[in-house]
Amino acid sequence: MSTTASRPTPRATTATGSPPPSPPSPPRVLHAPLRALRRAAPALLAYLAVRGTGLALLTVWAHRRGHGVWPILATQWDADWYLGIADHGYARELGTAPSSNNLAFFPLYPVLIKAVAAVTPGTRASTGLAIAVIASVVAAWGIFAVGDRLYGRRVGVLLTVLWAALPVGLVQWMGYTEPLFTALAAWSLYAVLTGRLLTAAWLATLAGLTRPTGIAVAAAITVAALLALRRRFSARALAAAAIAPLGWCGYVGWVGLRVGRWDGYFAVQRLWHNELDGGRETLRLMRQLLARDSTPELFLVMVTLTLVASVVLFGLSVGDRQPVPLLVFTAVLLAIVLGSGGVYFPRARFLLPAFPLLLPVALHLSHASRRYRTLALTTAVVGSAYFGAYMALVWPAAP
Repeated sequence: MSTTASRPTPRATTATGSPPPSPPSPPRVLHAPLRALRRAAPALLAYLAVRGTGLALLTVWAHRRGHGVWPILATQWDADWYLGIADHGYARELGTAPSSNNLAFFPLYPVLIKAVAAVTPGTRASTGLAIAVIASVVAAWGIFAVGDRLYGRRVGVLLTVLWAALPVGLVQWMGYTEPLFTALAAWSLYAVLTGRLLTAAWLATLAGLTRPTGIAVAAAITVAALLALRRRFSARALAAAAIAPLGWCGYVGWVGLRVGRWDGYFAVQRLWHNELDGGRETLRLMRQLLARDSTPELFLVMVTLTLVASVVLFGLSVGDRQPVPLLVFTAVLLAIVLGSGGVYFPRARFLLPAFPLLLPVALHLSHASRRYRTLALTTAVVGSAYFGAYMALVWPAAP
């Protein structure tokens, strides 16, 4: 029997009678990423749907109020600081003016804006927003990958949707560093869960160049590497423990050299009123909002409830015995956010990268009835869309 006889349909032949050459198959190195992307596709589509809903409500609400959506997303508040760094670089002196020294902002995002804008059309503002949106999708993929790795595909999808539907989820599509930082943190944690310590460490280094809370990613990877060293000596684990904090430490050290004092970065943070006080200011503001203020601002109530819920979810995460790197990451992030004596209103945004805290909720929903799950997710999506628009159009300060 010929080799073609068993095929269900004959192949076309060339003029010489021989079959045409088969189209080249993708290189094997691409097979695994393509399979991973197909597996993550429902989560990514759901993510885009959730954020698209929020953007649609913001657009309608902004139009009725006579505001443009573009400036809100691309050029205001922290986005303006990053664009200024991309345009003019960093300050060379510490100064004394409060909340005015741009050395408080870490460099990776503005460096990416400047580099990409140099080779693409459009303004730096459009470049910065494009980087943030793309990074948010990469972050959603990484979040799905972590949930899928630990508890299966359904939990991975639910975890991604819950992250997209956070009350401050609009920030994921703004010219801020949270999308880029979350992408680096998620894939770093995924790498350590899959035993690739060096990859995790290099991603942690990049995270440390993105936000002050990058030290939380570095701590998670360093602890994982040290635990691996306890089991048996490994040069890769030792290298990972040393590499993970390099980004954060490198930038802090560079700021010190730039302003001519060893504690230069921390002096900059003091000018922004971001000193750690063990949580005294956080508790004072919570008591004031919840117990003494008869007409508290809605946005601040949402921030307060987010902080309280995060502490409860961390306790549930410990009870669920999440992997140590995830617990270390969220513990350090919570300690920084709750222990700061600085401004209160952006703290819900500061916790945006703490996606492992949502794992207990995703696990609960994965076992719930379809009706209950649909109701819970719909409520979360509608609430996220409303709070995102309220945050951008009614709340008078930065998210």
